[in-house]
Amino acid sequence: MDFSAKTVRVPTLGPSGMDFDVLADDTIIGPSIAGGAWEDHETRLFLAHLRPGSRVLDLGANVGWFAVQAILAGAEVHAFEPVPGIADLTERNMLRAMEIGPGKGILHRAAAADAKGTAKIALSEGNHGDNRVLDGNAPADMADATCIEIKLERVDDHVQGPIDFLKVDTQGSEWLALQGAKELLAASPKLGLLIEFWPYALRGCEPSDLLDLLLNMGFTLGKATTAPYPMTKERILAQALLRDPVKGGLDLYGTRGLPFHVDGLKGKLHGMWRSMRED
Repeated sequence: MDFSAKTVRVPTLGPSGMDFDVLADDTIIGPSIAGGAWEDHETRLFLAHLRPGSRVLDLGANVGWFAVQAILAGAEVHAFEPVPGIADLTERNMLRAMEIGPGKGILHRAAAADAKGTAKIALSEGNHGDNRVLDGNAPADMADATCIEIKLERVDDHVQGPIDFLKVDTQGSEWLALQGAKELLAASPKLGLLIEFWPYALRGCEPSDLLDLLLNMGFTLGKATTAPYPMTKERILAQALLRDPVKGGLDLYGTRGLPFHVDGLKGKLHGMWRSMRED
């Protein structure tokens, strides 16, 4: 697997732009960041919850887009990225952000899991954001993927709560990552959340189990869109299962102990309108 990097100038980062390393042959994340942005709706919701001094946990950091955003906003961020060749870029990007921003970043070169250990991870060709920790053989859509060994770590062994925002994008390992962060979650009553919900790739539980876990923790959940609205478990499942299972699920946004809507009355009304139009 080639982890050659290229440096792009991102004018939207910091007061006058920032150099940012992406994987040279990436077909999804790299070109988007080179164009000035990545996951616009998720980034906006993420930043709406951050203040100087906020504490953030980024599980599945990839090249560090969200970690860098947190540092530039003055937050402390713990970022977990298990693929060594990608983590090298994450580290460089976080260091650049700390040179121009008031926040602090700590990189953990491991996958967040329910137990310390090692595992194999399948590396996606082209879309270098779709690397999946394996329980056995690679899934059919990654049958020819390169696999390497990575470290697994429990979040609770490295980060103590409270935190203010949790982002989990681990390509199907979300349930297991949360199992290793129970103490931190218990210590964080006011919490914003971004989490991938991808039934096809989910490991360790059934899709409904992950939603039940989050709802029982007190989270209000919806899709991370331009105008999120609160959704029931049944509605989230129905919409996720309508999608092409291999191409991905839904990015969910949630809060507990905090207002769900961050865009004032206009955003709340827009969300209500979307709720009435969608299945």
